[in-house]
Amino acid sequence: MAKILSLKRIWRSLLNSQSPRRVIVPWALADRTGLLMVCLVIAIISSYKLLDVPDLKPGDIAPFNATAPKTAFVIDTAALQQQRKDLIPRTSVQVIDKGESQKIQEELIKQLGYLEKVSSGTKGSNSFRIGPVNLTPKEREWLANQTTKSRKQWEGEIILLSQKMLSQGLIKTLAHDQILESAKFQLSAQAESNNPSINLGSKLIANTLFGKTNLQHDAARSQQLLEELITKQGIPEIEVKKGDLITKKGERITAKGYVVLDHFGLIRRSARPLEWFGKFSEALASCLVLLMIMRRDKPSLKPKNGLLPLGLLLIVQASKDWFGAAISPLQILVPPTLLLSQGISTTTALGWMAIASLLWPVPVSGIGEGRLIIAVLTSTLVAILGGRMRSRAQLLQVVVFVPFSAYLSQWVLLRSQLFSSGGVWRKLSPNSETLLTEALVLGAILMFTILLIPIIENTFGLLTRARLMEISDQEKPLLRRLSKEAPGTFEHTLMICGLAEEGARSIGADVDLIRSGALYHDVGKLHAPEWFIENQENGVNPHETLDDPLKSADILQAHVDEGLKLARRYRLPTPIADFIPEHQGTLKMGYFLHKAKEKNPSVEEKRFRYKGPVPRSKETAILMMADGCEAALRALGPQSTDIDAESTIRKIIRSRKLDGQLLKSSISNSEIELVIRAFISVWRRMRHRRIKYPISSFKASYPA
Repeated sequence: MAKILSLKRIWRSLLNSQSPRRVIVPWALADRTGLLMVCLVIAIISSYKLLDVPDLKPGDIAPFNATAPKTAFVIDTAALQQQRKDLIPRTSVQVIDKGESQKIQEELIKQLGYLEKVSSGTKGSNSFRIGPVNLTPKEREWLANQTTKSRKQWEGEIILLSQKMLSQGLIKTLAHDQILESAKFQLSAQAESNNPSINLGSKLIANTLFGKTNLQHDAARSQQLLEELITKQGIPEIEVKKGDLITKKGERITAKGYVVLDHFGLIRRSARPLEWFGKFSEALASCLVLLMIMRRDKPSLKPKNGLLPLGLLLIVQASKDWFGAAISPLQILVPPTLLLSQGISTTTALGWMAIASLLWPVPVSGIGEGRLIIAVLTSTLVAILGGRMRSRAQLLQVVVFVPFSAYLSQWVLLRSQLFSSGGVWRKLSPNSETLLTEALVLGAILMFTILLIPIIENTFGLLTRARLMEISDQEKPLLRRLSKEAPGTFEHTLMICGLAEEGARSIGADVDLIRSGALYHDVGKLHAPEWFIENQENGVNPHETLDDPLKSADILQAHVDEGLKLARRYRLPTPIADFIPEHQGTLKMGYFLHKAKEKNPSVEEKRFRYKGPVPRSKETAILMMADGCEAALRALGPQSTDIDAESTIRKIIRSRKLDGQLLKSSISNSEIELVIRAFISVWRRMRHRRIKYPISSFKASYPA
């Protein structure tokens, strides 16, 4: 028994050493309450319909005999709906769009403007064409013989005729020869039928009007016409006489029988508390699980970061409830998944997509299930790819390829779907136009989402891959200042970047984040660059002249404080600004503490520590280790070996661990080992020496 307990203690200690507790940034009570309220709203939207549910539906077995309590005419809602569906194509009213008519008129006037060049023989003009119109020899001769006045009169007649034709409405699919014939017919009333002016004018009008339309759909008039036709044809009604049997106990309720029962109030609607509570609890628990996934994946996330996925889930649930079964799963699942994978993480995006798919408040059956599966698979692909995309150009590719792939997938699904007709199973013919429209709408929504990303980044404090790449551009004003005003610090920064990036890459940490954070971690030294040894020239150290360890310690702390001020001034994202204080943590300023103790042995050590906080992420912890190791590694002599470098690195990292600097970073011992190996590989590159090439001495000869 004692051996078993001993093994358990060893196993637990091993787990603790390899998987340290991830320190989660606490949220204020007000923030947690606000997020909980959003979760409750989502749960209510997902479940409220279960509080008023009909006890029966068409197709159910009637539990009682029902007779009509009085004579009545009941509107057959199913037949009325079918009647509306059949009449909609015949009741689409179109009206003249004056704006489109004006554009077509301007195009015709532009074509007529080419006549000036032809008739006046402008140099370089093509006398065989007027825009898209080919000129015959007779037409060129006619143009050459026209005076300016007669040509203007003819142009006025052409414009007037086009106005008449447009006032009657122009259909986009009208054949070219039909427009040409109509123009010739109306122009021939004013001149001889074989006159070149008629041929030329009719060709100009036909080429300008062909393939265009000046009609637009008028929804109000269409609805009015639809109602008039329904009234004219008669609203389908079911005549019921008093005492007629509506349903018989034990038989199935027909669609008409259900309508009659509902008309007389014989369909009871009651709450289903158990089902409602189950759905409500499921939705609420799903929201809380989503927050837990986010907190587990990104412990340093702020409350407003958690508001984004919950807000998107709220919009999606409201859309499902509003549009019902007509909603497209692709259009409401894919764009938010892309946004979350870019702004937070792939894990959060996948969790959100799974929960949004689970909380479907309307039944999904038949083909709808297949479409939902396609939407889930597409969203999964977008989530995985979205977390890896490093530029806006890659995001734009998603707008093209994702809708196209989804269109093909749905088309194949519908083609393979079977339905029964008269006992014979046949393949379903997909409506390609509907699917294509859905794909185009999805592409438009994705484009709108990409345009919204910069705004959402600033609103919710997110940090996408593309934003990180932009921040790490060394031509940014703050980095240019650092390279000019503190060149030694900038060079030190670039060296640390190499170490930190390789360390992050070795353990699967965020390389883009640590690169950007490393570039900005010492920008506070711009406040007084000459007080830091890497920027000092001619061996002059102002700290020696100052000879006050306390003030020197304040100057070192100031580079952190001033760095945070610069981060706010240049609007650096919070995750980047966190590298400024956390790369120093609460480390001791050892040199000045030693100097102070020489003068006053009772001086407090706390006075010579940075204010912190200590690193709260793996990335800031790696940067702290890289910052401590960089100078020590560069100080190693040319004859140093890998063993010497490893010993130096381990000594520095061990001191950081013993000082409690890595406790909140969630970096494990095994990951630290990988980071050490990565630092050694970078050091090998740093110490690489080139051979010395011999340079022959010669005397420069100049011509006499």
